[in-house]
Amino acid sequence: MKINSSKTNKNLIKAVVADKQGKIFELDGYAAVGMAASSLVTLSNKNTVAMPYGGEFMFLPDRHPVLFNLKTLQHETVKENPYAPGEPIFPVAAFNSPGYVISHVSAHMGNNDAKHLPLFSYGAVGWHNGQFRTAVILVDSERRQDLRLMQRDKVLAGIRLMKTKLPHNRLRAHIENCALTYGCPAAKNFFLKRFEAPLPTSNNCNARCLGCLSLQQNSGIKNSQDRISFTPTPEEISEIAAEHIKKVKKSVVSFGQGCEGDPLLAAHVIEPAIRLIRKNTQNGTINMNTNASMPDVIEKLFNAGLDSIRISMNSVRKSCYDAYFRPKGYSFSDVMKSIDIALEKKKFVSINYLNCPGFTDSPEEQAALYSFLKKYPVDFIQWRNLNFDPLNYWKIMSEIAPMSKPVGIKNILSQIKKDFPNLKHGYFNPPKEAF
Repeated sequence: MKINSSKTNKNLIKAVVADKQGKIFELDGYAAVGMAASSLVTLSNKNTVAMPYGGEFMFLPDRHPVLFNLKTLQHETVKENPYAPGEPIFPVAAFNSPGYVISHVSAHMGNNDAKHLPLFSYGAVGWHNGQFRTAVILVDSERRQDLRLMQRDKVLAGIRLMKTKLPHNRLRAHIENCALTYGCPAAKNFFLKRFEAPLPTSNNCNARCLGCLSLQQNSGIKNSQDRISFTPTPEEISEIAAEHIKKVKKSVVSFGQGCEGDPLLAAHVIEPAIRLIRKNTQNGTINMNTNASMPDVIEKLFNAGLDSIRISMNSVRKSCYDAYFRPKGYSFSDVMKSIDIALEKKKFVSINYLNCPGFTDSPEEQAALYSFLKKYPVDFIQWRNLNFDPLNYWKIMSEIAPMSKPVGIKNILSQIKKDFPNLKHGYFNPPKEAF
């Protein structure tokens, strides 16, 4: 693929790669490249931003970077380190901070025997004028998960306080482990008395998501964190929620976390827990992150006092949804029925839209999303990055549905905001004060 040679290279950002020790370095003569399925885009100041604080770098084993050669003005796959002939080089990707959705994946090609990448998103990244730049779009400026506001000494102080107040609460101990072992921002926020607190409850799930963070079986992929191993009691749940709600203005407490299955399968303890919370206070927002697979159960939880739901979807098309979520004992129509119930009850409905450039911004998915939004006028889209190997994801999806040349994540966002002016966009679960 050629680029207009009349353009200067001054706005292009330099390629960065890694050696086999993981050392990142610039590659003279090459510009960085992002990809969205089969489309390659040379990165410049115009389609990247300075890398946000809190992002991390990853190098991709068993793969080679695709870069833009400034002499030939063509994209090429570079397999050998020009500074050390015979030594391999590897692509570098950015795992970006919460609040940013990636517009392009780090461009690379995999070996035939390449193993699955770990469960992260792999944003394109490069170097320009003394700083890293990455291909992302800011969708939520709230500093809910800004690591600079989560100082470890303050987290530890909050943990000590909660141990004193709730010494026998197993859910408190589980959330403590999430904060200290996995660095979970939601868990840290509970101990810091900020924003949204997690209420992990369910150790079972009725989906087998390709990118499940807490359970992987026979996939060759390591789960990111361990799933909760017990079911807390309604009293344990309500204690955690009460501590957060009474200390935090515009607080949110949420069932359905990365360290659990789907909370609908623990409704037998969640429903009485919600009633206990609401018996003591009407403050705070009780939210559930869910696959929305059990409409009758959702209705009961709404009647108990659940304020909002966030429904995870990689696609609004049944075939693509089924390929990723692999439902067990429920159907895509059940998810749609749950949305209908929520809208009828005037509850706040968010879609946790798992974004992967090349698929999410394909014309086919855009058309399906438009049809969905016209039929189901949800309140909010949370643009989240799909944490899954992009090459494998594109392969799976292309076997199920057509994927024409992508129109661009930024273009889709702009067009949806224009055509659906009442629809809100972001990254985090909002409090009911913002509904």
